[in-house]
Amino acid sequence: MTAPLAKTPKRGEPIGDLMSPAPDTRKKIIQVEGLERRFATPDGKSNTQVFGDVWFSIHEGEFVCLIGHSGCGKTTLLNILAGLDAPTAGGVIVDGKEISGPSLDRSVVFQSHALMPWLSAIKNIAFAVESRWPQWSRKQVLDHCQKYIDLVHLTGSESKKPVQLSGGMKQRVGIARAFSIEPKILLMDEPFSALDALTRGSLQEELLSICAETHQTCFMITHDIDEAILLADKIVLMTNGPEARVCEIVENTLPRERTRQDAYTHPNYYPMRNHLMEFLVSRSKRFSQELSSGSYDPRYPPVVRPTAGPRDAGASKAGEPQPAQDGAKYGDPLR
Repeated sequence: MTAPLAKTPKRGEPIGDLMSPAPDTRKKIIQVEGLERRFATPDGKSNTQVFGDVWFSIHEGEFVCLIGHSGCGKTTLLNILAGLDAPTAGGVIVDGKEISGPSLDRSVVFQSHALMPWLSAIKNIAFAVESRWPQWSRKQVLDHCQKYIDLVHLTGSESKKPVQLSGGMKQRVGIARAFSIEPKILLMDEPFSALDALTRGSLQEELLSICAETHQTCFMITHDIDEAILLADKIVLMTNGPEARVCEIVENTLPRERTRQDAYTHPNYYPMRNHLMEFLVSRSKRFSQELSSGSYDPRYPPVVRPTAGPRDAGASKAGEPQPAQDGAKYGDPLR
């Protein structure tokens, strides 16, 4: 059974389909507008567009993941959001201001832990805290660092240097450091990709818990479909590069209070997973056909809500894989 698709409304047109969620009234904290990045070719005579005409927004307290194949410019896009790189065209507005460089309001967790090897775990965190609040006393700094050490379950390892920590513990320090400066936005570039499955799962659940407690706004790059389903409220799908575009935005139809243990039993889990898998395997490669159809508007990429049909719901509760079902498509409420 295939769920019916709602008519895509024009800008400003009310969305009346019952399958469509109410418009998000939360503040837009990130607005990516017409972003393009080009790099010069090796001979310097021309350039290559990695991605272009990229538009999407992130609301306050929202967790957004970006998925796409290698080469579509995911890390480049994150670096632009962090202020570590500049776009060729377009811009990024954060909390009402266009960014022009790095800021303590935007904290980054990299693929590697990026810790200073000569400093202990707590001193690595204190370095960031002192940059944020230089007027604080030593006791204030250490008390604040301890709060985040405890939050990532590293109590007792405060004085250990990175060489004395496991890979998962190092990444915990990096996450604690990122959260410790209380940024408006947390940016993460595949932070768990180098970890083993058990450690990765544990850190994913810790991240969910911390975000629920702090209402942190997050933007994360991942190649892991299950990770995106577990963590994200919305998933931005990038087509293959060069000349990558935002294909669509997928709203997570699983309950927000999900865990690794129960997510896969929800009726909408396999429709979500199959939809994302089909994009990575097929649609990301043939998106140029959709682009040439004339119905695609990069300013308002379609939003989809994969859901299970009535018959599929019972089978999915039993843990059986189901074919992907596409829920309502409509104009992007993120914009």
